[in-house]
Amino acid sequence: MEEPDSVLKMNKSYTILISLIVALGGFLLGFDSAVISGAVKGITIYFEMTEWMLGFSVGCVVFGAMAGNLLAGPMSDKFGRKNILIIVAALFTISATWSALATGYIEFITARIIGGIGIGGAILIAPIYIGEIAPPKLRGSLVSFNQLNIVIGISVAYFSNYFLVNLGEDSWRWMLGVEAIPAAIYFLALFTVPKSPRWLIRKLNNVKLARKILVKIGGEEYAELTIAEIQRGMSAEEETGKLSDLFKYRNRTIMIIAIGIAFFQQITGINAVFYYAPTIFEQAGGSTDSSFLQAIVVGLTNLVFTLVAIWLIDRLGRKPLLLIGTTFMTIALMMAAYAFNNATYDLNEQTLAKISNNEIRTALSDFDGKSYQSQADLFEEIEPVMDQALFLKFKRNEITNFIQINATLVLIAILLYVAAFAISLGPVMWTLISEIFPSRIKGIAISVVGFFNSLVSFSVTQVFPWELSNLGPTATFGIYALLSFCAIFFVYKFVIETKEKTLEEVQEILIRK
Repeated sequence: MEEPDSVLKMNKSYTILISLIVALGGFLLGFDSAVISGAVKGITIYFEMTEWMLGFSVGCVVFGAMAGNLLAGPMSDKFGRKNILIIVAALFTISATWSALATGYIEFITARIIGGIGIGGAILIAPIYIGEIAPPKLRGSLVSFNQLNIVIGISVAYFSNYFLVNLGEDSWRWMLGVEAIPAAIYFLALFTVPKSPRWLIRKLNNVKLARKILVKIGGEEYAELTIAEIQRGMSAEEETGKLSDLFKYRNRTIMIIAIGIAFFQQITGINAVFYYAPTIFEQAGGSTDSSFLQAIVVGLTNLVFTLVAIWLIDRLGRKPLLLIGTTFMTIALMMAAYAFNNATYDLNEQTLAKISNNEIRTALSDFDGKSYQSQADLFEEIEPVMDQALFLKFKRNEITNFIQINATLVLIAILLYVAAFAISLGPVMWTLISEIFPSRIKGIAISVVGFFNSLVSFSVTQVFPWELSNLGPTATFGIYALLSFCAIFFVYKFVIETKEKTLEEVQEILIRK
């Protein structure tokens, strides 16, 4: 279906406004995910946490997100996209307020998990809603607003923590509690947006209200054409959708694309790079201060190229962006692996003097003047002279003192990788997922794919520190480069172009395949 350009221009501002309001869920998602980084020291002291307790207090959000992934889709099918987004906004508000006021560890964890449920709902339902309400020519850009807001939310969280850190021993409460302000604004603003016209027609058969909304978006002609498309799509579908429908032969291609893109978005290491950027740059021999400064540059790169993606996605198309992005991700990861592979580990008077632990310095004194071509060779030779606890401290805290590497090449590689991800797998995945599923199974399908995506993300971020320590950075980045190379072939073989097609046209193409 093609809508008249004049109509689009006349009604574009209203559609953009709706999308911006709904995409505030992405901002809260990004903010909630990142704000805990500044509160770690404060909550550790206040709740007298062990390392395990601290790890769980940070990671428990993922478990809440998985629950949100599973619940949000089916509930949005039953109760409507808008109503579930309102609940999500309420969960963010409750979580921020409660976690800031918590006086016990279990209470704090409960508040964090509630926020996680909100994250799981927001990351799925906001793109669905925007995808269903946006005209085809604007859909890619408008759905990408959600990814842009996630990136902005992460950046704002870091700046917020910076300005609140000097408020005293309870500064962590302010860091966590400030999220309640945008969450409350989001909650109130959602009451001003309309319900999804597609949901109104498919679920309630309320064509009258759907037409009123569509006329406001694109005019009378656009409304009639869209309603006809929706009803034509309904006539080709069964009455209801359930979990088993996802695995029927007719949906095979759709599920391959969805699961594949969700897998490659996370398995290629993006969250490992974001969460451990300072660690990566320290592995490249940088100081703690410079590594955090470089991490900020990584975040700004992500923001800039997410804006580029929004500009290109409805001009260049989804598939070209994915092919370009995954190709440059592969190149960037190979550059990082090459840089670390060519690094040497030199033990001499100057590098040994940097060791802060006296026991480790004494244990390594006999190695003065030796040089190693890889981290694995170094570990193999020095491990016998230390006990297990001391060797672990060496791997965690002292290894970066000895590396000689082209740190500029590592920085360029990471920035290129983040830029390539930001124009491809980052925003395009969620745009595609919102477009390819038939409406009758969209809710349950998005939940399953979102849960799988979160599970892969959790696995990558948990394994990454072990990979760096035990396999070394060369093998770690080499593995990610290989997986990114596989993503290129997956996109080329399975992903279709959805630019300027109605949702019904996209689904017809995929079901025919």
